[in-house]
Amino acid sequence: MLAAAAALVTGCGSGDGWSQPRPKPAPVGTLGPGFVDPSASPTPEATITPRPGSWTGVHPPKNYRVVLLTVGDDAPTKALVTAVKDWAEDEHVDLRTVVAGDPHNLVPSITKALEMGPDLIVTAGNDLIDPLALVTANHLSQQFLVVGAELAEPTHNVTAVDWSGASFRGEGLGMSSTYNPESFTAERCAASIRAGVAAVLNDLTGIVIWLDQL
Repeated sequence: MLAAAAALVTGCGSGDGWSQPRPKPAPVGTLGPGFVDPSASPTPEATITPRPGSWTGVHPPKNYRVVLLTVGDDAPTKALVTAVKDWAEDEHVDLRTVVAGDPHNLVPSITKALEMGPDLIVTAGNDLIDPLALVTANHLSQQFLVVGAELAEPTHNVTAVDWSGASFRGEGLGMSSTYNPESFTAERCAASIRAGVAAVLNDLTGIVIWLDQL
């Protein structure tokens, strides 16, 4: 009943295949020099600043199961959604999209995404941050990737890609003074999904990937 509040939009999925269990997805390719310090893995909640392009050698396995969970029709959110969809098409990802129904009650939309059983839930839209903070800690086996924002205190299953022109961390902290909608360029949004997925596939989770250097 809760899930009824979320509007499901079909993507390039095959339909029934998601109900079948399968091994943990493994990356295709390897991270390039400068993504992380090879002498030490980042600690939970750490922020890393990878060298631009150090993630381009990593690709998801074919039919990687991804739910794009999104809310809002502002320009930054639209740019992120476009980047995720373009990435999914380029990488032959099995993408499905959940567009939040009630912007004032977003937990049912997150529940809908969880019930689909994806390998990864990618979120776009600042209004999702506070509801995600409530839900993600109770679903530690599900990987989440937040693009263009971050959770103030993420658990190990929540990875974020952010930059100074974005950096929204929830209503309690307010909007960053450096927030700039024009920083959500096609290049940066494309980098955010690719860098974030590269990190998740390499078990570098629960961290913030900072993309100011683009």
